[in-house]
Amino acid sequence: MSELHTWTGLLLGWVLYAMFLTGTVSYFKDELSRWARPEVPHQAAVPDPAVAAQRVADELARVAPGSAQWSLRMPDARNPAVAAFWRTTPSQPGARRSFAEGSFDAATGARVAGRETLGGEFFYRFHFQFHYLPVLWGRWLAGAAAMFMLVAIVSGVITHKKIFIDFFTFRWGKGQRSWLDAHNAVSVFGLPFHLMITYTGLVTLMAMYMPWGEQAAFRTPAERQQMTRELNAFIQPGRPSGTAAPLAPVDAMVRQAQGRWGPDDVGRVTVTHAGDAAARVAIARGDPGRVSTSPQYLLFEGATGRLLETHDRVGPAAETRGVMMALHMGRFGDLSLRWLYFAVGLAGTAMVGTGLVMWTVKRRARLARPDRVHVGFRVVERLNVAAIAGLSIAMTAFLWANRLLPASLAGRADWEVHAFFLAWGACLLHAACRPARRAWIEQLGFAAAALALLPVLDAVVAHRPPWRSVAEGDGVFVGVALVAWAFAGLHAVLALRAARHRPVVPAGRRAPASAPAPGRSGGRPA
Repeated sequence: MSELHTWTGLLLGWVLYAMFLTGTVSYFKDELSRWARPEVPHQAAVPDPAVAAQRVADELARVAPGSAQWSLRMPDARNPAVAAFWRTTPSQPGARRSFAEGSFDAATGARVAGRETLGGEFFYRFHFQFHYLPVLWGRWLAGAAAMFMLVAIVSGVITHKKIFIDFFTFRWGKGQRSWLDAHNAVSVFGLPFHLMITYTGLVTLMAMYMPWGEQAAFRTPAERQQMTRELNAFIQPGRPSGTAAPLAPVDAMVRQAQGRWGPDDVGRVTVTHAGDAAARVAIARGDPGRVSTSPQYLLFEGATGRLLETHDRVGPAAETRGVMMALHMGRFGDLSLRWLYFAVGLAGTAMVGTGLVMWTVKRRARLARPDRVHVGFRVVERLNVAAIAGLSIAMTAFLWANRLLPASLAGRADWEVHAFFLAWGACLLHAACRPARRAWIEQLGFAAAALALLPVLDAVVAHRPPWRSVAEGDGVFVGVALVAWAFAGLHAVLALRAARHRPVVPAGRRAPASAPAPGRSGGRPA
């Protein structure tokens, strides 16, 4: 069982570390997206969704006439702007459908001329799709890693019989023992969360991993369409009638939804074939305040504004899936709950990271000649440096690129992502070329400096110093600055600990005098 725990934790441990860290950051993806677009004006109060929907619908009628579908995400306390996307006309018959998107000022309805960026959405998508991989491959890799994680957690609980006793024990400066104590502490601290987040992560994509039940149960197009309606509030455009008919006032439809769910519970407005007699408008309820993502929406006839259908409940299976997804994404919670998710998610990241480092610490202690390690050990040691310290540098590089790349650069959002992977690749190359201990020190130190200077860069380039944001009551920029400094301090402490660490080598296994010292050939952070 111990071997099972060790190898399931190691084989995909680097993938799991990246999934945990970027997934944890994603609990604040809306705030990161807001930080990434400093041009979007701050709204002191949440705009009325009905008024905002009507303004943006009027603007889209001008910007995207004849589009088969619009979809508007309504503003809320975390997103002051209306995010919209719409179908565009294919360049030629038979070509794949394409979309355009943009942000709109909720106060005026005008399109916001902001920089092109994925913002926090990049970290969210990366944690289960890994960006450059084909989407399905990335999701299969995420599923395999999650299954390994589930096995590692269960086998870890069985293996560490005194795990709850050890939770209250930490022996500082004891080498391998200290790493094991740290691993136990962060594992036990968030054990229910780690089990929940891993299992629900698998459930979110279960239809892709195991489609056979769905294929056996729903055989006709009508049955499959009904299943889609149970799982999704995103209505698909049917065929237009060809008869022109102006779209009825959208704000009146949103008001009906507000009367049913509350003034701030409208999440999305989707319109199909605006300007046609066959137009439909779906007003979907938002996720905050309910522990389920199962779709709830009102469907209206677009030309008249008449309510056609109320969809406010789903079957038990679909509701169970909705609850699982809500638990995983945590969108139902307020700010304090998101910080709790964030803290326990960081504990999960530390659990994976300490497990990876402990693998090298344990095996180095068993080596007859610590100065002569085998190739597999070197590979794991270097991958640990690049996966743990290098990922911090890569994520910071993404944020730096957001501020430094010209706003007019073609493919700007792609170049932000390229900066992330180029920085990560450089960290891997650096770790391969440098002694392991020096690589830890240098990469942790570099990450600390880059994080500490990020708010300074923000103040100089984006003209958003923390004091200005405080004066305007905008906590996003202040929050990002404080978190960046907190993580800079953490990386600085780890770099100092690694620099001061001197591995203890038993006298009987010390290298000959002519051989290089252990500390110069490899090592680990303390």
